[in-house]
Amino acid sequence: MPLDKKKIKDKLESERDVLIDEMKDMGKLNPETNEWEAVPEEMNYIETDQNDMADRFEDFESKSSMMKVLESKLGNILHALKGIGRDSFGKCEVCKKDIELARMEANPAARTCKKHINE
Repeated sequence: MPLDKKKIKDKLESERDVLIDEMKDMGKLNPETNEWEAVPEEMNYIETDQNDMADRFEDFESKSSMMKVLESKLGNILHALKGIGRDSFGKCEVCKKDIELARMEANPAARTCKKHINE
């Protein structure tokens, strides 16, 4: 069965929108660097408790780490959307063979076949 690029494109666009919404909940896009940055929670009171300050810092660090993961996923999705019209779309970047249909359906931003997944 051939790759249904329309279905793949729709799924990629949907995943892109969900990721952007998640990222907006944790941070903002810096227009100067075009990178997403975590934003600490706004505080409506003066922090005096060391534990509260530590919790806030830990939350910010967690958001920063998650933001990096989501930004990477978003980059892969945008890369896939940009290349979906090319003949090379759906081909493994390593061996140039077709990426397994089940893999493309599960992860439409996949760049490699199962054999080369860690390369």
